[in-house]
Amino acid sequence: MAQRDKKVEEPTEVHLHAAEITLCANSCGFPGNPATKNLCQNCFLASSSSPSPSAASPQSPSSSPAAFPLFDKPRPAAAASPLQAAPVYMAVDRPAAGPADPKASKSSVNRCHNCRKRVGLTGFRCRCGEMFCGAHRYSDRHDCSYDYKSAARDAIARENPVVRAAKIVRF
Repeated sequence: MAQRDKKVEEPTEVHLHAAEITLCANSCGFPGNPATKNLCQNCFLASSSSPSPSAASPQSPSSSPAAFPLFDKPRPAAAASPLQAAPVYMAVDRPAAGPADPKASKSSVNRCHNCRKRVGLTGFRCRCGEMFCGAHRYSDRHDCSYDYKSAARDAIARENPVVRAAKIVRF
């Protein structure tokens, strides 16, 4: 019985909150927000994007840089000189030369350094810098020029520095 009473009380609370909701000031039927002058989201966005002088004056230009495009600013006569327009033409020419280089690098095929077998994505790159197939990936199979012993010796020396105690002076 107590559970039914709680369920009955909940809808009355919702009705109390429904009376506090204010509708949009433009009478569109959606709930308005007091922070946006009792306008709904759609009406507020429409009124803020319209170029009316009353909407543009309260906001500072630094608070909404996207609302005012940078191209509307008048340019001085010195900026329109042909000397400054020349770098723009050079910048346009540079991207056209760029795509020729990636095509040349993509044409190389991954092949085993010993047997020239195509390995594709399944190739193994050795520490000597060459690509090898599954059969030649081990250093003893391809006469690797990388010195594993000296590299390991250097790594151990680097990770385990020698600690020497100060000389003990006896009286």
